[in-house]
Amino acid sequence: MISKRFFSILILLALILGAGWIWLSRIPGGAVASIESIPLRGHPAPEFTLQTLDGEPLNLSDLRGNAVVLNFWATWCPPCQAEMPELQAVHEAYAASGLVVLGVNQAEDSTTVQAFLDERELTFPVVLDLQYEASQRYQVNSLPTTFFIDRNGMIREIVVGQMNAALLKQQLRSIYP
Repeated sequence: MISKRFFSILILLALILGAGWIWLSRIPGGAVASIESIPLRGHPAPEFTLQTLDGEPLNLSDLRGNAVVLNFWATWCPPCQAEMPELQAVHEAYAASGLVVLGVNQAEDSTTVQAFLDERELTFPVVLDLQYEASQRYQVNSLPTTFFIDRNGMIREIVVGQMNAALLKQQLRSIYP
């Protein structure tokens, strides 16, 4: 039988460990400040500034007023490669009417990315996330990951993994009439 003293020590240890876990996992800056920076459906898309392949800065906020398909990808990623033709088709079909497909390449140099785009005849804009700045801000842990952002800069849908034409079309309905 467990003694009363042993049981008291176990409860005290559990309380100390629980308090330590809560302390270590707390949200820095308070919950309100953090939620604004977490990419959630129905919340503002986190701002970033990244370089285009031409070396020009592009701010996400510069695209406000347009619906945006924000796709995080890399040239070495097979699912990313597979969905590129679908993203290109959306770009070609809707770019003139206010939909922006924006590729965010993870940590690859402009020469590698441009060669990939040229080989596949991809013409939608791409920015380089060389230091994982935007990827961290959007908490991208696997590729591809796509955010569907409405004209007001609000995230409406998030898709982790490869999209096919049907899924892409379905998600577009959340941001584009």
